[in-house]
Amino acid sequence: MMLALLLARAGVDVVLLEKHADFLRDFRGDTIHPSTLAVIEELGLLDEFLQLPHQRVSSLSGNLGDTAVRVADFSHLPGRSKFLAFMPQWDFLDFLAARGIRYPGFHLRLKARAHALLFDGDRVAGVRAETPEGEVEIRAALTVAADGRDSVLRAAAGLVPATVGAPMDVLWLRLSKRSSDPHETFGYVRDGRIIALIDRGEYWQCAYVIAKGAFEDMRRHGIAALQASIGRTVPFLADRTSELGSWDDVKLLAVRVDRLTRWYRPGLLCIGDAAHAMSPIGGVGINLAIQDAVAAANRLAPKLLRGAVTPADLAAVQRRRQFAAKATQALQIFIQRNVVGRVLNAGYSPLLAGVPHLARAMPFLPRVLGRLVAYGFRPERITIS
Repeated sequence: MMLALLLARAGVDVVLLEKHADFLRDFRGDTIHPSTLAVIEELGLLDEFLQLPHQRVSSLSGNLGDTAVRVADFSHLPGRSKFLAFMPQWDFLDFLAARGIRYPGFHLRLKARAHALLFDGDRVAGVRAETPEGEVEIRAALTVAADGRDSVLRAAAGLVPATVGAPMDVLWLRLSKRSSDPHETFGYVRDGRIIALIDRGEYWQCAYVIAKGAFEDMRRHGIAALQASIGRTVPFLADRTSELGSWDDVKLLAVRVDRLTRWYRPGLLCIGDAAHAMSPIGGVGINLAIQDAVAAANRLAPKLLRGAVTPADLAAVQRRRQFAAKATQALQIFIQRNVVGRVLNAGYSPLLAGVPHLARAMPFLPRVLGRLVAYGFRPERITIS
């Protein structure tokens, strides 16, 4: 969506396909980092954007047993956006779509599922898509696969990601929020369990971290066991876990971290999760994808206006973005192995146990981590008009 908006804004004719009739998908990435807010500001849309319902978080804290530790502080960031914004992804997508259709070259087609690639020799020449009116062929100078970590177009192009690994899965669920509850986003670590809470205004969106493949075993123990575990880990939620009436109220996110060795072939570019599936640690996936989109638009819009995008141009986009993807995944894997995996498997992480001492010895550390979380390893700026 962001890439289509940027290309149409630059004068490129774009067709954007969405297989559903709307963008209303629950439990998707809702974390909008300052790197993304900066892009929206560059588009002159930040004031409008922040009028949408959202929650702002100026710091991130963790609760280690009974010890609260501030992990990241965003209040000292440069610019206007000194916070993380939490907003349902469907609102974000609707906002971008409404701005995109102001440009004559922006064509959004809903209920259009791209399921196959068109080829002109070895070059990808477009897609076949299923629509309510039947199958259509859409030919293009460039096809962008932004269809996620199970990308159909990536598979059709013969591009296979290499698995980096993840020792965990995540159960997404929601519990009601009360005025007496803490108002900052917290991560709770207690007795070998990890739960992260995201303030969604009227409710808590909860991420209950489990060992990879443990979900079916948990189901056999029943929903009451999950309710009790949540109450022990986050005591202030204990009196409302009965809101989880059945396993239908719990969604499994099978965590996967992988990336392509090559993000492209002639006529095709993969971005976002189609190029590099991220761990949910840090909530960086959507923001990294948007940075991919900005870098791709900067490099490719002038080429598309002249009618020619070469494999060298696509390789340049990958070179620009792959360091950020690799570095972010490396940091996520480090945390997964040395914190998450150890807590889940042994109930204890030496690295995590040392965090309170480190916080006292290095009081500036939350600002450093805040800037890293906010902007990542290579934030992008729009260079095309």
